[in-house]
Amino acid sequence: MPVNLPTNLLRSFVAIVDTGSMLNASEQVFVTQSALSLQIKRLEELVQQTLFLREGRRLSLTAAGELLLDYARRVLVLHDEAVAAVSAGRFAGPARVGMVQDFADTLLTGLLARFAELHPDAQIFARVAGTAELQTLMERRQLDILLGFSAGNDPNAIAVAPMQWYGDADLARRNVVPLAVLEKPCRFREAAIRSLEDEGRPYRITVETPNLSSLRAAVKAGLGVTCRTHLFINDSLPTLDAAMPALPKVACILQTSDGLDAVTQRLADLARETISQL
Repeated sequence: MPVNLPTNLLRSFVAIVDTGSMLNASEQVFVTQSALSLQIKRLEELVQQTLFLREGRRLSLTAAGELLLDYARRVLVLHDEAVAAVSAGRFAGPARVGMVQDFADTLLTGLLARFAELHPDAQIFARVAGTAELQTLMERRQLDILLGFSAGNDPNAIAVAPMQWYGDADLARRNVVPLAVLEKPCRFREAAIRSLEDEGRPYRITVETPNLSSLRAAVKAGLGVTCRTHLFINDSLPTLDAAMPALPKVACILQTSDGLDAVTQRLADLARETISQL
């Protein structure tokens, strides 16, 4: 009897090679590291060859692994082409979309709900993180669509918005301005600090958080002022632009991976349309 190599095992095998580690590959194929290890063990049992050499945390391919890798890629390409042809545009896998926190409230309840109505059989994997982290995931081919922030003059911008100061006006008039910011890396944090330093305004960071909702709560509580775009306001927060130094504009960008299927491309198109109207 011929040996059957399940495509999920081959996909996990290729993911480990492409991402460089079990941890990164587990996020790409949506299984735990322990399950991924068992998949590779099963694949090695099927081909009766060791595929990886383990040197501490580092993995490298054996000669058998190098040989299988080329065949695995070709099998997966043919498999995915067959699925796409037979499904005739129907959704065949999870659309992996990453977005910055500022977009999450708007897009998770609006765009993704609209997409689900158009494609009720669709599966969506949504990751909310900073732009830098999302771009790393995109480079590792762990995301299909990225919605983030960039410099105001980015040629890939689909919308440009002014940064604005938000918070209690009394805080802005203090000799030392109290700042509420997100953790590094953060484009808005850098812009706020740079604008104050350029104007010679003393400041101190009074709130530092990884979470946008916590930042919003801190500003509403009068613990500090911050700078974001109008997307930051889901309630009424006063702007402080007249009392604070000027801020640059920020670009909203959309990046997509190569070879999106028709339905995931539709999600990207809807995202572009939605963001351009914000």
